[in-house]
Amino acid sequence: MHRSAPRLSRILACAAVPVMLVVAGCSSDDGKKNADASASASAKPKAPTVEPAKFSELPDPCKAIAKKTISSLVPKAKVKDGTPGESSDVSARAGCSWNGLDDNGVKGSQYRWLDVGFTRFVSDLSLGSGAKRATEDYTKQVAKAQATEDAKKLETAAVSGIGEQATAVTYDLTKTKEDFEYATVVARTGNVVVTLTYNGAGYAGAKAPSASDILKGAEKAAKEAIASVATANAAAATDEDSDSATTKAPAPGKSSAKPSAKTSAKSSAKS
Repeated sequence: MHRSAPRLSRILACAAVPVMLVVAGCSSDDGKKNADASASASAKPKAPTVEPAKFSELPDPCKAIAKKTISSLVPKAKVKDGTPGESSDVSARAGCSWNGLDDNGVKGSQYRWLDVGFTRFVSDLSLGSGAKRATEDYTKQVAKAQATEDAKKLETAAVSGIGEQATAVTYDLTKTKEDFEYATVVARTGNVVVTLTYNGAGYAGAKAPSASDILKGAEKAAKEAIASVATANAAAATDEDSDSATTKAPAPGKSSAKPSAKTSAKSSAKS
């Protein structure tokens, strides 16, 4: 009986070895499966993205061009503050125009008309980034100006110093039996396209304005209109920061500091 006990212990010990090996093998397989699962998860394609639009606001079109510039380009504007264009969403599309007749009596009269339009494009996964969409519209607006019906002496030229890209289209056009000089400047900044048209004519024997003067005026106004886009968005960002700071600040006359433990204890003792 005493000899059989050690023998039984050896048999049980040997039997346990395969069990341990099996358990170890299972643990190794589980670790490999987890590693494979992690690798598979990291290899999954990322969701498609699109570049955010640079500008989220449009300026007030009737304030986008300086009053001094308006007075110079349209001396006798009927509505000095401009006439806003119709739009169902001024945050995406807005415009303003000025026109006037400067009557010089027997020397004739000078007519001038100025119009500025803004179009803002948002980024869209299916349509592309706001900048891409604006670039496409920019090309369309240039082509539209070039296709003006009955235009004569039409010329197209790139313009530097106005936004990220700009093109000027100039031409002559006869209306109401008078010869008009036209200049359309199409410019883009980020996801916003500005289309500005300036024209003029001489009435009652007055000499028509020169093509170079009309183009110069159009370029000056277009440059101011493009600059107003960045200004409007900077102002909007400042307003948002101001609103955020006001919300976080404590109300006037009230302290945000909590009473100390000693102060609370004294108040309790007095009561």
